[in-house]
Amino acid sequence: MRKVLETYYRLLIRVGSSQQSPFLLAVRLYWGWQFMQAGWGKLTDIGKVVGFFTDLGIPAPALNAYVVSALEFGGGLLLFLGLGSRLIALPLVINMLVAYITADREALFSIFSNPDKFTAAAPYTFLIASMIVLIFGPGKFSADALLAGRMSGSQVRRSVSGGSPVAVQH
Repeated sequence: MRKVLETYYRLLIRVGSSQQSPFLLAVRLYWGWQFMQAGWGKLTDIGKVVGFFTDLGIPAPALNAYVVSALEFGGGLLLFLGLGSRLIALPLVINMLVAYITADREALFSIFSNPDKFTAAAPYTFLIASMIVLIFGPGKFSADALLAGRMSGSQVRRSVSGGSPVAVQH
């Protein structure tokens, strides 16, 4: 019975692992598009964003409105393409944490007392998607993976889908 369970467990691991890159592609495409739409909406109605940031007491509200709007639009595009994915995921994570702190503070502080309120807040899914890409990388179906495959010589690089340094040999 133990051997049967071990065999099925190994199969489960193999099947689950084979779905990593398609899952990361789906996360990047969907949430990259959502970030792009959010950023574009802010850019096309920047006055409303400046007013909102002013009401929240954010310093330099006009500058920050443009920075956040451009980050969300440009960062969404990069996520969508899988280009510089981990590099752009970090500022997106920070952006969503700041959104929680400034605009959804009550939801943030209810993370343990009322988790439903925390997860229902607007930044939540954007934050989780950005963290997934930051931690696990963009996967095999990305511009990052394509560019990493083109590196030549004996350079050492990190696998775009995570893991230890890999020596590229030709």
